[in-house]
Amino acid sequence: MHTLTLVLILLLLMIASFYFGRQRALVVSSGNIRMLNSLPGYYGYYTALWCGIPAFIIFIFWQFSESAIITNLVIAGLPEDITSLSRQQLNLIINEIRNIVSGNMVADMTRPEIAAAADHYRDLQTISDIALLVVIIALGLTGATYALSHIDQQQRARNKVENTILVFLIVCSTIAIFTTVGIVLSVLFEAIRFFQSVPFTDFLFGLEWSPQTAIRPGQVGASGAFGAVPLFVGTMLISLIAMMVAVPIGLMSAIYLSEYASSRLRALSKPVLEILAGIPTVVYGFFAALMVAPFFQGWGELLGLDISSESALAAGVVMGIMIIPFVSSLSDDVIYAVPQSLRDGAYSLGATQSETIRKVVIPAALPGIVAGILLAVSRAIGETMIVVMAAGLAANLTTNPLESVTTVTVQIVTLLVGDQEFDSPKTLAAFALGLVLFVVTLILNVIALYVVKKYREQYE
Repeated sequence: MHTLTLVLILLLLMIASFYFGRQRALVVSSGNIRMLNSLPGYYGYYTALWCGIPAFIIFIFWQFSESAIITNLVIAGLPEDITSLSRQQLNLIINEIRNIVSGNMVADMTRPEIAAAADHYRDLQTISDIALLVVIIALGLTGATYALSHIDQQQRARNKVENTILVFLIVCSTIAIFTTVGIVLSVLFEAIRFFQSVPFTDFLFGLEWSPQTAIRPGQVGASGAFGAVPLFVGTMLISLIAMMVAVPIGLMSAIYLSEYASSRLRALSKPVLEILAGIPTVVYGFFAALMVAPFFQGWGELLGLDISSESALAAGVVMGIMIIPFVSSLSDDVIYAVPQSLRDGAYSLGATQSETIRKVVIPAALPGIVAGILLAVSRAIGETMIVVMAAGLAANLTTNPLESVTTVTVQIVTLLVGDQEFDSPKTLAAFALGLVLFVVTLILNVIALYVVKKYREQYE
């Protein structure tokens, strides 16, 4: 049975439980809700939670354990000549069985015992689906019945519902925290493995990046060079160009929308401007590669400049266009939040609107604007697709925006593409680059939060 079907059945049970719980509360109070400790709706939520939470926990556990249990049962039913194979060969057999079950492979194309195992797998899956449906319905009805039997006038249903929601929020926060910690630790451990093969100083201060390592002894031209300075310089160069485009345009548009534009024009213009944020980055990459890069190259030929077909200038300009709504939206919100009393005070002293904006509004909103710009820089540093399509893959150590460069994120993608062994310095270098990228963006975000916090303390 499809997972979505089971979820819909559980939702229907919870909706029905809510209705009966609410009705039960009305019956207990004899129609006078003032006699109840909580509103009738809370009794409905209380019943729905008792119906849904136990069933949902079993559903999640079932989903995680079903495949392993069925696989073990199918393996136990295979002939001895198959079960005695190595673990890798047995995994191939299991994958073949699953492909037959999912319809990706025809059973006639394989051995009879494998086809029989696929039928066994399919039968067990059907039994599991039916059993799960029965268990969910039984648990839902049992939980709802228990909740209905405990509804009375003195029951604090609101407190129990709110405590349950609080526990749910704490669990979600804990999952988010542990997920972040897991990501950081996984990157850190793999980066430590990389630094056991390549010295940290060579990686951080080396001037040559050529991560091709020898596959066989005596291979020529594949000694590997893991100096990441060209990647850092390329990342900073493209990000600098992007911010030179995004910050002035985004800030000026924010000032216009918050201070000069009418409410009707603001309501119309701001969503149109923010449409840019919804365009996929691959579209920006196509735009940079097919339109912007040839445009700069053509103008370079007219001016006698040698501009590469894949240049940092093209990638940076298009990335800046992509970040404009980010800077504009954050700056507009900060400027718009400046109290009107500050503007009125400046006007009462004889200041014009432009003087008020320059000497009152912008200084008051400057910490928030700076924080928004720092967050935009983090966004620029992490961009990949535009650089791949417009700036190329060459790790050139140059500050010339007319030449081809690459960034940290592009090299991470390049190193992990294809079938790679995770015990070679070439692949582990991606984790070292990811660790550096994580530290840099973390520092920028911490600085942005510090600036905003300091601004609030001074302002309040």
